[in-house]
Amino acid sequence: MENDKTKVLLAEDDRNLGNILRTYLEAKGYATKLFINGQEAIDAFGKEPFDFCVVDVMMPIKDGFALARDIRKLDAHIPILFLTAKSLEDDKLKGFQAGGDDYLTKPFSMEELLARMEAILRRSAHNSSSGATKGTFEIGNFLFDHNHQLLTIKGVEQKLTSKEAELLKLLCEHVNQVVDRSFALNRIWQNDSYFNARSMDVYVAKLRKYLKEDASVELINVHGIGFKLVTNDAT
Repeated sequence: MENDKTKVLLAEDDRNLGNILRTYLEAKGYATKLFINGQEAIDAFGKEPFDFCVVDVMMPIKDGFALARDIRKLDAHIPILFLTAKSLEDDKLKGFQAGGDDYLTKPFSMEELLARMEAILRRSAHNSSSGATKGTFEIGNFLFDHNHQLLTIKGVEQKLTSKEAELLKLLCEHVNQVVDRSFALNRIWQNDSYFNARSMDVYVAKLRKYLKEDASVELINVHGIGFKLVTNDAT
């Protein structure tokens, strides 16, 4: 199985739930280690390799958000899935800002946890194979070099500003998925004020103009939610 060698760091202070989750994930082929607080988890993360992190938000000593931030200092790309009893929008945004890839609210089914993990791992594998971890993305017929802020099609280069490049990178990392406006604003502008929102709209319009050179690529508005970068090779 593809996930046989996937090593999961599971940080959950409820021992009963943690043991149930560990047993389930191991039965599905994931090598899973359970830690009952954030400090134990980050200590282990610094000593051995992991491929995926499942992190409870409310933990003693070091909470899930602090743990995620510490993990991101050591590994910028490892997937992190938050587990929490909270469903408030502010808590979700805080999770994304801490470096989380997804957010699962308790109570949840084991099947949903597994499905979300597998979806994140598929996206991570796609990004890795497309060179995303090196800052290079293929978008239809475009080649986007984030490190050099260049968008190229048919040998023609378009130099991007820093904000344009950061926004396009975020969209590429979530290609064919909706990117929430507040998430994008907090990630790139560090706050979602009205003025920053208007600024982001200008950058979206500029990116849309650049991307018109390829009819198979489209940057669309999702009313009341955010934006979506769509390519015709979506599966």
